[in-house]
Formats: sequence, structure tokens, C-alpha cells
Amino acid sequence: MSCVPVIMDDGIKTCANCGKQGSDSVVLKNCTACRLVKYCGVDCQRAHRKQHKKACKQRAAELKDEQLFGQGKRGMKDCPFCRTRYPCNDADALAMVQTRVSKKDPVAINHFGECCYLGMNGQQKDVPRAITLWKNAAELGSIDALYNLGIRYANGDGVEQDKAKAVEFYKKAAMQGSAAARHNLGCIETEKGNYNRAVRHLLISAKMGDNSSVDYIKRAFKAGLATKEQYAQALKGHREALEEMKSHDRDEAKRLRDEQGLRTDYVFAGMVALSLRRMSDAPWGDKEAEAPSSCPRPSSHLPPVRRPLPGPQG
Repeated sequence: MSCVPVIMDDGIKTCANCGKQGSDSVVLKNCTACRLVKYCGVDCQRAHRKQHKKACKQRAAELKDEQLFGQGKRGMKDCPFCRTRYPCNDADALAMVQTRVSKKDPVAINHFGECCYLGMNGQQKDVPRAITLWKNAAELGSIDALYNLGIRYANGDGVEQDKAKAVEFYKKAAMQGSAAARHNLGCIETEKGNYNRAVRHLLISAKMGDNSSVDYIKRAFKAGLATKEQYAQALKGHREALEEMKSHDRDEAKRLRDEQGLRTDYVFAGMVALSLRRMSDAPWGDKEAEAPSSCPRPSSHLPPVRRPLPGPQG
């Protein structure tokens, strides 16, 4: 039997091993890895395994790539102007966060983890506690927590360094819409010499508004590692993303934040590993390190983590 679905003239599918037709009494089930073929039972699946193995692995890999390189969800997060006034002291800010943490709010738990990591909002710096909080938040659905864990495992910060595990966290975050995680995946593929995959990742993050990704695709284009069409797509997608996010209220909030010397939108602006953000070893890379442009954002309904703007990275 072949490794493609066997379909009769009338559209009825058959078992890939024995040829038995599906019916009310014979339920055919897909190969769960590739979904190319169907079987009438476990015995047929086992008997057909040797013949099907090569095609199964190839299609399973294709399916994973389709999922990985599918456009991540992009869109505005919760409105930053919900009219809830932020507390003006650490004690009240902490109480506000802990109330939501007690209700298992993944955004609040991730934010509390950031406070513990930075030692802000009345918290002592406690990296192990931050890791635990991020793991809890990730299990509850926090994309930023997945990204934060990816950074920690990539750099061995608070955990044993495990770059494979970091990639898995980045992949999960990227597939749920994290431009920063997507950018880091592009950097990792560059370090491996997989430039086609790197550009595919960077194209997606550029179209989500990531400035660094556009810059790197420009360098890749100049180095002959990205096409003119890809560079044009990155520019167009990036411009459209910025237009989509533009608003008078957002600009006004940024002005007020800058006047106060605070950054509430990019809590971890100085924490992303430069090795992942600059691609200095890539054929199109610069020798100078640059500050990251995409970092996880805390919930707009939570008190800001108060710290000065990070200085230039060098």
C-alpha cells in the first residue's frame, strides 16, 4: 500500500494497510503525526509503520513548520486607558497586584514575577521566585511569561542554561503573538547558519511592528541573504503595523511617561541577551551591540514597574 490516502471513486477512504473501507462498523482513524493516512486499527498501523515511516516524518515536520511560521496573532492588548488610577506608592501597588495574583490572573502573576526579578515595587530581588511565578503564569496562558522563561533558560539566569528549552519557550510565545520571541528565534536560526528560516521569522516579527527585525532584514538584503521582495514586505508590513497601533492617546501617554523618566511599556528593555538581539556574528551583523526594541509588556491595568530608562547597551 502507498503512503497517501486511498480514496475510492465515490470518495470513500480506506485503510492504508489492508484496504478496508470506512463504514458505520469500520471507523478509520488518522495517523496522528502526519494525518496523511487512515487505519482501521492499531494492528494495521503497526504493520504499515515501516513503509509509512519516511513519509510520516517528512509530513510531520512540514506540519510543525506550518504552525511555527504561521502569522502570530497581532493586535491591541487591553486598553491602557481604563480610567483605573495607578497607586502612587509601592504598598498600594503591591496590594493591587496581589489581589489579582490571588485570583490566578496570568497577567498579574507574570507582572509580579517581573517585580521579583527586578526587586521593584517593594519586592526584594528574588530570581528563583520570579522563575516559579513565570512558570505558573505560563501554564495559565501568559505569553510574556513564556518569553521571560525563554530568556532565563537561554542565559542560565536563575536556572541551569538550556538553549533547547529556551527555544521551546520562544516558539510557544511566538506562535501566540510575541514579536520579541519571534525575533529571538530569527537570531537563533542565524547563529545556526539557517538564514532562510531566520529571515522567515524576522519577516513575521517585522510585520508585527518590531524595529530591529526590519533593520536585520535590510542587512540581510544587502548581504544577499534576503530578496528585494522580502525586504519590501518587511517595510510594508512594519509600516502598516505602526499605523494600526497609532493613536493620540498612546502618543500622549508616551510623552507623559518620558517626562516622568519611567517606562511602563517595556519593563525588560535592558534584560534581553545581546547575543540574541544583535546577530553580531551574522553575515549582515554589526560589530556594535544595540539595545533591544521588543520586550514584554506588563498589563495596562497593573501598576508600572518603576525604574529609570535603561542606558545604551555596549
